[in-house]
Parts: sequence; C-alpha cells; structure tokens
Amino acid sequence: MNLKKYQTLVFDCDGVVLNSNKVKTEAFYKAALPYGEFAAQQLVDYHVARGGISRYKKFEWFLSETVVGRQGPSIEVLLESYATEVRQGLSECEVADGLFELRGKTEHANWLIVSGGDQQELREVFTARGMATLFDGGIFGSPDSKDMILEREKAKGNIKIPALFLGDSRYDHLVASAAKLDFVFLAKWSEFCLWPQYCRTHKIEIFESLACIT
Repeated sequence: MNLKKYQTLVFDCDGVVLNSNKVKTEAFYKAALPYGEFAAQQLVDYHVARGGISRYKKFEWFLSETVVGRQGPSIEVLLESYATEVRQGLSECEVADGLFELRGKTEHANWLIVSGGDQQELREVFTARGMATLFDGGIFGSPDSKDMILEREKAKGNIKIPALFLGDSRYDHLVASAAKLDFVFLAKWSEFCLWPQYCRTHKIEIFESLACIT
C-alpha cells in the first residue's frame, strides 16, 4: 500500500489501535445485568451488530419499551456503570503492534482518531498511555457520530484529501465511503463476523493488523 499519497490517516480506536472490542462488549453485558441475563445478551447482540455506533444510542435502544419494558436503572446509571468498566479495560488492553512504526513512516500525514467511544474518555486514556501526541489531528468520539465528525473535520481542513480510514466494522466502511475517504479493513480484532463476505462484495482491501501495513 502506498501510504505516501495520503495526507490524512483516520483511525477507529476499538479493534484497530486498541484491542478493546471485548472490553466494551463485556461492559455492556455487565451494565445491563440488573435487567436480567436475557436482556443483557440482547444488548450485547445489538452492540456487536452495530460496531462503531455510540453507547448513548445503544442504551437508548435498550431502554425503549420494546426491549426491556420495565423499571430498572436509568440511562445515567447504565452509562456510569459501563464507563467504569471501560476505563479500566482501556487502560490495560493491548496496543496494536506497528502503531509507532507506522507513525514514523507517515510523518507527512496528520493522524486522527474517530471513534464511537466517549471523546473525553478516549483523550484521557490516550494521554495516560502516552499515545495522544501521535494523533496530531485530534482524538474525537461520541456524543458526536463518526459521520458528523468526518464532515466537520473535512470542512475545517483538518482532514485533507486524499485520506485513508482504517477500521474494523461495516459502519466504519459506510462512513468512510460517505466522506469520500479510502478505506482498509483490519481483521485481527474485529467483532464483525461477516467481514470476509462483506469485504469481497465491496472490494475492500484487508490487512490483519496495523503491523501488516507497515
């Protein structure tokens, strides 16, 4: 892959930079357990099928009458329970091999994180783990959606075309395509079980991980 042609690299966080997909899946399950194991598994299934979409949207769906339909913890309590689990997991999970080497090979490009995760949480974790300075274009997340972030940062000139989005979900591909960014799929930590068929259908270039790109 000719990385030199890209002025901007946009990274999803979970499953791309950090091995954190399972961290968040488990956090959704634990947060929803007060509603019972069946309801918690419903939320997990909904989350996995919609990788890259913010926690706020997922908990709003979960608390709709069609899903749980009974009294229990409020969305604020669910979000705090989830966030507590996630903060701990993000501080300890594996960082992608090849990340720092890739930064050295793309010094000409600005880097951004565009994630479905909470923006403030991400910035705190990346700072604590000594990775924030890699992403000179900024670290962005929810409550703004990925498509909103990409549109805004393109309009500001922070995302310069040609740009490449590195993701691990169908949603990542959809938002990258809508924003007219090139896209590669990173398979190693993805929870998108249908990715082989999806990538073949859409002719998406696949890499095992960031280390394979470098």
